Amino acid sequence: MDKYFINIGRQLGSGGKLIGQMLAKELNIPIYDRTLIDMAAQESGLCKEVFERKDEEKGIISRLFDIIPFMGDNNMYGSCLSDEALFKIQSDVIRHLSEKGSCIFVGRCADYILRDEPHTLNIFITANDEDRITRIRERHPHFTEEQARTFMQKADQKRASYYNYYSPGTWGEAKTYDLCINSSLLGLEGTMQFIKMYLERMIMK
Repeated sequence: MDKYFINIGRQLGSGGKLIGQMLAKELNIPIYDRTLIDMAAQESGLCKEVFERKDEEKGIISRLFDIIPFMGDNNMYGSCLSDEALFKIQSDVIRHLSEKGSCIFVGRCADYILRDEPHTLNIFITANDEDRITRIRERHPHFTEEQARTFMQKADQKRASYYNYYSPGTWGEAKTYDLCINSSLLGLEGTMQFIKMYLERMIMK
């Protein structure tokens, strides 16, 4: 079997990242999520905070040439990088990792970046609001239910803006993906097993 890639888009609190981690363990392949920020920073020589500031935010044309400091070989600050340049750095990291073998990517428009790869499975994971809010409050115990809902909605808006800006697809829209699944129906383990079965039938046949 040639190498294959699983790209996971997800709503906040849907358990998408956890499902990805479980799937990576089941398939014995690496998974990359926010670690891509560290890799992109290391690859480019830019400080990690530059990528974190742009993380899952829409590129704004009016800020196309933000001045962002980085340490060059001469230890001097001074370069202009656009949002698109930062996206390209992360894209190059994703392509470089894909050259090494099969893996899972969580977010980062990996489905668009790897669109020319023959063996990809692009997934979007949702969940019922009640389950999402419960997971968010488990991570942020000080949140009220309303605060968790607001946090959830804002996070989804940011992810949608980022994805819709850099990709021709629409974040969360069924036709953008190969498979959309509600993790509340089968639970995290059941969802992982369903994705594995789907993968085996559609890609690993």
